[in-house]
Amino acid sequence: MRPKIVIFFICMLTWLGLTWSLKWLSVLAGALTSLFVAFYTWDMFNPRFSTAHLFSRILWFLYYIPVFLWEAVKANLDVAYRVVHPSVPINPGIVKIKTELKSDLGLAFLANSITLTPGTMSVDIDKEKGYIYIHWIAVKDKEIEKATRIISGTFEPILRRIFE
Repeated sequence: MRPKIVIFFICMLTWLGLTWSLKWLSVLAGALTSLFVAFYTWDMFNPRFSTAHLFSRILWFLYYIPVFLWEAVKANLDVAYRVVHPSVPINPGIVKIKTELKSDLGLAFLANSITLTPGTMSVDIDKEKGYIYIHWIAVKDKEIEKATRIISGTFEPILRRIFE
């Protein structure tokens, strides 16, 4: 029962932060939505859910948000530059990167972070072997270690502290 309560409060605080309203209809809608989300998503978290490191995980997540936004801005500028300057080479391809993340939620976060960064898109996850296949608009290196460092090197260490 405890993970549901924590998820409810996180969702409710997020709702209040996004709506910035304490009108009773808004709070009621947020509470109902938060209850729905908490009830249907609690099992996505580690079955041995622990609130012991919750504060640390929240701090790492708050750190992750600007890091992700910065990487997204850099990638947007790179893709925009390639569009505006057709002489800049586009070298599309699918590369394989290695990940140390084991949890489903951590892998999903990493794959979605890569997909939301312009110029890259997660194609497949091989959880058993620890690989994610990425379509990359400008392949800089096909070697697994170097591609991993370029694509997920910023995200993975932070996500490991949040989800592992």
